[in-house]
Amino acid sequence: MEISKQFPRYTDYEPRVPVWCITPHTPGCFHRFFDTSPVSPSGRYVALLQLPQEHRLPEPGEAASIVLVDLHTAEERIIAHTCGWETQLGANLNWGPDDHSIYYNDVDTTTWEAQCVQLNPHTGEKRIMNGSIYRISPDGRTIIASCPKRMRRTQYGYGVVVPEEHIPRNYGFREDDGLYAIDTATGERRLLVSIKDVFDRATPAIDRSLYEHGECYGFHCKFNPQGDRILFTMRWFHTDREQPWNMITEGLKFWVVTMNTDGSDIRVAVGPEQWSKGGHHINWFPDGHRLSMNLCLDGDKQLYLVQVNADGTQLSKIIDGIPGSGHPTVHPNGKHIVTDTYEQEKVAFGDGTVPLRFIDLQSGSEETIVRVNVANPGTQATYALRVDPHPAWTPDDKHLVFNGYVGGTRRVFIADLSGLV
Repeated sequence: MEISKQFPRYTDYEPRVPVWCITPHTPGCFHRFFDTSPVSPSGRYVALLQLPQEHRLPEPGEAASIVLVDLHTAEERIIAHTCGWETQLGANLNWGPDDHSIYYNDVDTTTWEAQCVQLNPHTGEKRIMNGSIYRISPDGRTIIASCPKRMRRTQYGYGVVVPEEHIPRNYGFREDDGLYAIDTATGERRLLVSIKDVFDRATPAIDRSLYEHGECYGFHCKFNPQGDRILFTMRWFHTDREQPWNMITEGLKFWVVTMNTDGSDIRVAVGPEQWSKGGHHINWFPDGHRLSMNLCLDGDKQLYLVQVNADGTQLSKIIDGIPGSGHPTVHPNGKHIVTDTYEQEKVAFGDGTVPLRFIDLQSGSEETIVRVNVANPGTQATYALRVDPHPAWTPDDKHLVFNGYVGGTRRVFIADLSGLV
């Protein structure tokens, strides 16, 4: 992958690998998440979100900018604006199957309904579809998402912002909300699986009697790399509990379920009995049959890097002696894991900087390949303004894109790991 020499090198804390800042002139930028490459399929362009401000949560109708970075020329330019964003995943920018299609969320501020926009970043041509995007399938034919307005009921930072009176509540087992799918060819949107479907059809069976008097909302959803199975996470709480999720609220229940792309064969991969011990950040293994995540296994509040089959069987540690943290991703070679840490986690440095951890599964060793600052004033106002590195592999599987807070603003970096993988 070609990276222009015009990008300044990042040398703080002597990185183990070459690192460049790819937003030196555009402040307030970050990329989407650890499970999605912000780099285009050809490896030339990077799609990012630029916040209009960094010190408070967004307000309904407040617009952010979509930025395109050309890795060959070092050009940074604004290509669109959107009102459909939040502070952690931005506008859920996804590349389609080529460099001519970017998909992202917007909001029609006359109706306060979410929209999915398909944009040609080179011509400015747009196509607007009903619904929203969380992830696009590997072949670019299907977009999946839970309701981005309802996501704020359990946690700020991940959906879109609309006035409170336009955010529905999911009392009981809803038949009209859950996991949605958009056909990118026709623009047709349908409810693939409802919340009620999951409670009715999941294997092992969920005891519905435990969850009749509460609210359940869809959250993360992801295609496996092969595009033949989907994971979907749900969150449940008693209606009288505090909203939104504040990281310490008791009584929250979490499910990770997987299913075929037509919504059939719903399996509980990780249920609330296990998740209640502590855990976060589920993702697909490269093989498309297993899931990885951080999880406490023994009630000791020690996070491990774990794996589990998509049907919930064979839950086990991926590696002994190395703690979990942050946002782990297994490299396509199956031999390495890269993850970051939260600022307050034990494996962070304690001074506002965090490591990008490169874990060798064969030797059982790890090293810090990059150390970057994430501490920022916004976190003092609300945890939803934290800066997470979210290290994400690029299409060539040899580079990582990650976020940091350097020089008084959010910036995006790219690291060359070709010497390690």
